[in-house]
Formats: sequence, C-alpha cells, structure tokens
Amino acid sequence: MLADAAKPQIQERVAELRPILEKYVEVVGMVDDFSAGLPEVEADFAVVLGGDGSMLRAAHAIGYRQLPVLGVNLGRLGFLADLQPEQLEKVLPLVIGDEYRVVSHLMFECEVLREGQTLLKVLGLNEVAVLAGPPFTMLEVQLYVDGELATTYSCDGLIVSTPVGSTAHSLSAGGPILRKNLQAFVISPISPHTLTNRPVIDSADRVYELAVPQPNEGTSLVVDGKVVCQPSAADRIRVTRSEAQFQLIEVHGHGYYRTLREKLGWGGRLKLKD
Repeated sequence: MLADAAKPQIQERVAELRPILEKYVEVVGMVDDFSAGLPEVEADFAVVLGGDGSMLRAAHAIGYRQLPVLGVNLGRLGFLADLQPEQLEKVLPLVIGDEYRVVSHLMFECEVLREGQTLLKVLGLNEVAVLAGPPFTMLEVQLYVDGELATTYSCDGLIVSTPVGSTAHSLSAGGPILRKNLQAFVISPISPHTLTNRPVIDSADRVYELAVPQPNEGTSLVVDGKVVCQPSAADRIRVTRSEAQFQLIEVHGHGYYRTLREKLGWGGRLKLKD
C-alpha cells in the first residue's frame, strides 16, 4: 500500500480505508514516503491511495520492479487513479477473484549526455519537457530522431510524452489524446512561433534527442513535473523506451473511454434549443 503521509487529509482517508483493504487482502508493506522507494517484500499488487500525482510518484518508487497497481482516487481528477473510495469494497473481491486485467503502459528513460558521458538518468511515466524559463524569451529546441535532425522548434518549450502523459501537459499544449497502451511518443511544442509546427506521433522504438543551442538562464528539464536539471548548450537530452512498464489494474466498467468521458468531459452531446 502506498500513500502520501505528508498530507493530513490523505492520512485520514488511509485510516478509514485500511480496514476495508485488510478485510480482503494481507497488507505486507506500507510506503508513506515515496522518495524511500519500495521495500523488499513479496507482493501480488500495489494499492495506491491518492491522486494522479501519487500514481506518478508510486511508479517512480516502484522503479524497475513494477507491480500491478490499483489506484484509489483521493485527489481531484483521478485519471490514472480512477477508482473511487466508495467502490473499493465492491472492486476488491473482483481483484481477488482474478476478474480484472492488467494493462501495460509505456515508460521511458531520460538521459542527459555531455561529450558522450551520461550526467543523469531518470525513469519516467508521463513526459519529458524542456521549458524556456526566465527571462522567458523564445527558445530554439532541436529534435533528433534516430540521430537525424528532424526539425528545430522556436517555442516556449517542447514536450515528449507517453500515451499516459498525452492527457497531461501535452494535452494542455494542444497535443492529441493517445490510448494509454499504445507504444508511441508524442512530441508537442508549447506556443510554437510558426503555425506549421504541429504535434508529431512516432514509434516508441525510436531514439529521441533534444538539444538547446542557446538556453535561457532559467531553461529547465522537467520529468513528470519535477525539475531534474538546467541543460547547457553542450547537452543532449535522450528519451528512449524503458524496459520497465507501468502495470495498471482495470476492472469491468472502468475502461479507457469511460475514463475520458467522465474525467475529461470528453465527447458530450450537443444541446439543441427547442
């Protein structure tokens, strides 16, 4: 079981929900500090109590030993953690009875290289973003695909997103929605200077590299909402498919399009006047 104990409201809900969990499963470990990682225990699946941010932090905490994850929404949107607390007692017997499916989701490795040396390497689930930062002048970001220069974006930033991340920052920047289990990346410019720059979707089997020849003083590399470094002109930011895959438990009635419809208000009917 994973939950963010730093938030008092989460602590209260965890205390309420734990007896329901223990009614159906044996809780073999509790993680209340996501930075501590997952303890060395044998478990069949993990239950994350929190919002979508908690799901992201849980994916990072589990690391390369990904377990199937059941997300219980104690936050606002609940796109990844789409199970409501009042549904837990109904859903747990289905999980125990193997009446569920596990959907694998693409994860990525983000490396920062300088003169052929790896400066840092981060595992992620949602997206890599290069943001212009102060003094907020237009940024040029070069995109290389499999070592070939694809294009140079003049923009406020550039996002390389997984399908899971396509409904996050990339969507806000005008990117498309991808079904979560597709094996592809979306490259979405933020406020591009030319109208011909549009989001691009390509295979997850390719190697994507970003370079910023003239970064601003505050230009930042952000992975899943966390600033990991300030890239220099000499750096290459490499994004590749990871061997790790985020494993999300889905039960009947909680499919992808229902989540889009209910969580993002997607595809409503037109209301005609009488």
